[in-house]
Amino acid sequence: MQNDTFVIGGVIVPKGTEIKIDLELPKLYNTPTKLPIRVLRGKKDGPVVFISAAIHGDELNGIEIIRRFRKLNILKKLKGTIILVPVVNVYGVMNLSRYLPDRRDLNRSFPGSHKGSLASRIAKIFFDEIVSKSDLGIDLHTASIHKSNLPQVRTNINDEFTFSLAKAFEAPVILHSELRDGSLRSVAQENGVPILLYEAGEALRFDESCIRIGVKGIVNVLRENNMLPKIVRKRVQKVPIITKSSSWIRATHGGMIRTIKALGDTVKENETIAYIDEPLDDDSFEIIAPYAGIIIGKSEIPLIQEGDAIFHIAKFRNLEIAETKIEYFNENVMEQSEFYELHNEEIIE
Repeated sequence: MQNDTFVIGGVIVPKGTEIKIDLELPKLYNTPTKLPIRVLRGKKDGPVVFISAAIHGDELNGIEIIRRFRKLNILKKLKGTIILVPVVNVYGVMNLSRYLPDRRDLNRSFPGSHKGSLASRIAKIFFDEIVSKSDLGIDLHTASIHKSNLPQVRTNINDEFTFSLAKAFEAPVILHSELRDGSLRSVAQENGVPILLYEAGEALRFDESCIRIGVKGIVNVLRENNMLPKIVRKRVQKVPIITKSSSWIRATHGGMIRTIKALGDTVKENETIAYIDEPLDDDSFEIIAPYAGIIIGKSEIPLIQEGDAIFHIAKFRNLEIAETKIEYFNENVMEQSEFYELHNEEIIE
């Protein structure tokens, strides 16, 4: 919960203000580098929430989600404080790279150290100045290069608080995700700051549906957290698919892949989901689904090496329910008119 005095990077943020702050980062070949953040502080007290994107420098959807979110008029009725960090890995974005110049993964470098590697120093600054001052985080991601993710929220579904926020987000899928050593979510949770991870789309690409779901999802979470007014009129809440287990299916051979199933499709156990063909021969190899579920991630490049991850399947036995829910989400992806409703204060209390 915020106090009367809220300070980031030595800058005092008064209530009822929006301030842009540039945090000093380690220089790159002696070139000054800064971490741009924007702090929105409501007139009334409430939780502190950070929203971050591009911890991996090639994951761009989140940057656009934050840009659109920041422009919503509904934020004039904010209770509490929001810290927006659209580009965490500024070095990676400059180079269109997932990683830092030292080839380290920033999301495996937390909590960091002021005396460590470049990745460790950035992680320390980000954690100390932003994460440690927050009550909740929403971290925005996409799939890695040449892969795409169905919009999904990853969190600990055994935690009642984060599970309720994940459902409020209204992404098509909620995936129970175990913590990984050195990740932002792992270290934040150890320090009492729960985080929702939104995964959607492909690296180095904008995906309009993923962006709209992300913008609306953030608003939904803040409403559920009593930071924004609730909607007066009744509406049908979208119920996501909830799954506790998933795994990547890997190529058994190298070659050119012909996918039979698309992102968001359901698959039956032992169903053929793709073929791998020899480019200069007639050999063709089937890729079989090892269990029933829904495709929440897939490779987007036709060239496949043996062992490459090609389909990410979340286990879900009742395929009829899964198909109905996914169809509902596809038909009701936030329309532009609904996006503009977030600017219209007449529909909120």
